[in-house]
Amino acid sequence: MCSTFSISSAMPCIGETTDKFRYPKSKVRMARAEVITAPRPANSQAYPRLLKHGIPHIDLHLQEIVERQSSQGNILPLQDLCRKPEFHPMFLQEAYERCKTICAEYAKTFYLGWFSYENLNLDAGTMLMTEERQKAIWAIYVWCRRTDELVDGPNAVYMNTGVLDRWEERLQDIFDGRPYDMLDAALTDTVSKFPLDIKPFRDMIEGMRMDTRKWRYENFSELYLYCYYVAGTVGLMSVPIMGIAPESSVSVQTIYSAALNLGIGNQLTNILRDVGEDALRGRVYLPQDELAQFGLSEKDVFARKVTDRWREFMKEQIKRARFYFNLAEVGASQLDRASRWPVWSSLMLYRKILDAIEDNDYDNFSKRAYVGKTKKLLMLPLAYTKAQSTAHTLLFQL
Repeated sequence: MCSTFSISSAMPCIGETTDKFRYPKSKVRMARAEVITAPRPANSQAYPRLLKHGIPHIDLHLQEIVERQSSQGNILPLQDLCRKPEFHPMFLQEAYERCKTICAEYAKTFYLGWFSYENLNLDAGTMLMTEERQKAIWAIYVWCRRTDELVDGPNAVYMNTGVLDRWEERLQDIFDGRPYDMLDAALTDTVSKFPLDIKPFRDMIEGMRMDTRKWRYENFSELYLYCYYVAGTVGLMSVPIMGIAPESSVSVQTIYSAALNLGIGNQLTNILRDVGEDALRGRVYLPQDELAQFGLSEKDVFARKVTDRWREFMKEQIKRARFYFNLAEVGASQLDRASRWPVWSSLMLYRKILDAIEDNDYDNFSKRAYVGKTKKLLMLPLAYTKAQSTAHTLLFQL
């Protein structure tokens, strides 16, 4: 650790606990297994229907997360307030600056909107996020990236289950106010300021465990669960940071579901973009039963050849990803007004990756679909306009 400042970990306070902090009591609706129909190609062959939804949210215990993260007025439970750590201000400033630097270097699409304020001369007015919220997003992003690199980073060859077990223990220490290093300290400080529940973080670690033992997915329900673990959890972590608009006209559960759907859409897009790269590593993150329904198998994936069957299969997979982005729109427009722009930026930029796959004639074996910097920057003002739109307008559009 390069800093000359030390971490002063707060000890849990001793006192009387209370159950006065109540959480909103609403039920999470179970997702219906709706289906979409693939278009009929010129030969009149009817391709099968693909499921849109994965598994019910109740199976993910989403309601528990919503309740714990939606305490009245975003007030943390008393026992958590008592564990608030004390850091030297300059040490904490350096910790967040390091997180920001890592984000600026690695966050090319998903978090581009979070940094656009400093790069664009737009009259954002009240749309600018507070510095505290921006720093919290940096801390969460860095923790997620470090978690992902345990299985996909340069040292992944040394990975084993014990590494992830120790990482999960370290996560608990972060939430208990005992960070291990400077980057951990940034998240510890964030946890002390926002009502973040530990479960989405633990679930992300479980997603990393899946990546160490599972490289095939029998159906979309299995793939959906993986997408939840590695990406949907990010949406759940982010809602307490971004805040919900006081005038929001939908339930808190609906907003959390939308955040989860944005994560699912992002991960499905990553999977479709990276089919070729994953195949080189012997991994196929595509539903095996759906490949079979289109007359394909993993052998076709490893052959890396674009055929008409592959194009039809990809069209339906892209439709599904767009379906989740559509579901995310309502939630994006119900967030605190100052948080909408970066979320809309992420949503729209990831949609552009799907467009790029189509522009590449569905060749995601040898061509990487990407959105150029110019297109990204041109998209930000449009995202800003979307962010200013009323939520009611978007509700009627869906």
